[in-house]
Parts: sequence; C-alpha cells; structure tokens
Amino acid sequence: MNTQPNLSPKEQSDRARTEADMCHPYRRIQAAAVRQMCGGISDMTLWRWMDNPTLDFPRPTYIGRRRFWREAEIVDWLDAQAKGVAQPIFTQK
Repeated sequence: MNTQPNLSPKEQSDRARTEADMCHPYRRIQAAAVRQMCGGISDMTLWRWMDNPTLDFPRPTYIGRRRFWREAEIVDWLDAQAKGVAQPIFTQK
C-alpha cells in the first residue's frame, strides 16, 4: 500500500533534486527505489515507460534477474519531464 500522497511533477522534481544532492552519480538503485522516486508508480507503469521509446526512460542494467538504474539518470529524466523537454508520459490514442 502506498502511503505517500500523489505528488505534482514540480514536487517530484524538487524531491528528485534534493535526492540528487545527496546521491553519488554512479549509485545503482533497484526498481523499488525507482518506482518510489517516480511518485510511487507500479511495476507495470515502470515497464510501460521502459517499453515506450518516445519517453526515453533510462534503461536498467541487469545483474542476474535484478534491474539496477543509475540514480543520477532517473533524477535527470524526472527533471526533463518537469521542464517539459521530454514527451508527455501519458498519451491518448
């Protein structure tokens, strides 16, 4: 159960920027941490973002069966989303 309230893109960006100040640029984080940084999204949403080439969501590195992302890449992607540089996350068909 997600106990965190839904955050606006600006709040997500502010939180990501704060986290970026505290993180090492090469730190690897697992999917659960990525989902939390992205506003408490589900694993299915994370998979959809990775599967959508227009979003340019960072790709993980696989170690065994586990996925790891560079934390700095996730923060950069969130900042780009907040600035409107990247494509909208949700598109209508």
